[in-house]
Amino acid sequence: MKLLWKQPYFVFGFLILVFFLIGSFVFEWINGPDPKQTYFIMEKGRVIEAAPLSPSWLHPLGTDQYGFDMLAKIMLGAKYTIISAMGVAALRMLIAVPLGFVIGTYWQKRRTTINSFIDPLHYVPMTIFSYLMLYPVLWEPMEGFSTTVWERIVIQVVLMAIITVPIVSSLIGNESNLLYQQEYILASRTLGASKFRIITKHLFPMMREKLFVLYGQQVVETLVVFTHLGLLQLYIGGTDVSYEPMGGDPPKSIAYEWAGLFGSSFRYLQGVPWLPLGPAICFALVILAIAAMIEGYTRAVSGQVKIPKRKKVSFVSDKTVEWNQQQLKEKMKLLYKEKQKL
Repeated sequence: MKLLWKQPYFVFGFLILVFFLIGSFVFEWINGPDPKQTYFIMEKGRVIEAAPLSPSWLHPLGTDQYGFDMLAKIMLGAKYTIISAMGVAALRMLIAVPLGFVIGTYWQKRRTTINSFIDPLHYVPMTIFSYLMLYPVLWEPMEGFSTTVWERIVIQVVLMAIITVPIVSSLIGNESNLLYQQEYILASRTLGASKFRIITKHLFPMMREKLFVLYGQQVVETLVVFTHLGLLQLYIGGTDVSYEPMGGDPPKSIAYEWAGLFGSSFRYLQGVPWLPLGPAICFALVILAIAAMIEGYTRAVSGQVKIPKRKKVSFVSDKTVEWNQQQLKEKMKLLYKEKQKL
């Protein structure tokens, strides 16, 4: 654990996640749950710019079409986005890890049959399953939601975790089965160790590092699915839908989470690019942070504490090359003269 905190990669990624998570709660505690709104900017009694406002010192990431500050919306929605992604990955691993060990040890003879049913799922986009299962939960009906934001987030986390449990458990099952055939496992079985003891004392400790890396990969995958659902106007915590007959506002995010901010503003990419680019950059930063933490953890486990520095390559000038060539010619002449004498 001490080596982990000496890893620059891990510390870098950890600081980014802490910034967004703690910053989101602190920002809401200081400024309230609603972002500030600026309809227009006036100068000398005249309106010089109206919403959506371009980025400035007052609004570093600009405002949306309704005048809401984008930076405030991003900070308010950070906790919903990151906690939801980490929750989906954690629940997924919590179910898939024991199931995978069971497949790799107790169900060895059925493992091939199980994989034959699970392998086709690799070729089906998880976004399709997520959309079909989550639409009744997240799309606001005409009479309004009967659940709270956090209740819908919990339902979404559970459903998205269950969707990919078969794939993850099959992956863990294949890996644990390979380890189960090793000689030291055979020795434990010969001495009378039960399969449960082999799992807890041998397989799990041997796969602990790989499971951590797999968890980080699942968080990244969940964030990617969130962006896809955002483009399909299915947002974390629910989609606020207007059913006004004369044409109401377009669907929007209730919790200001990043998938909703990105999906609802993607159509403004050409005219007002700062609207979708803000949440897109935040998504990229969090994915980069998780990748850095995985890399740092891998280096710490392998014993490589510091980042290897590139060796400095000394620059050789043309004059040095010419001098070396001249010296070589003179030596060749001397050798030739010595040969002639002999």
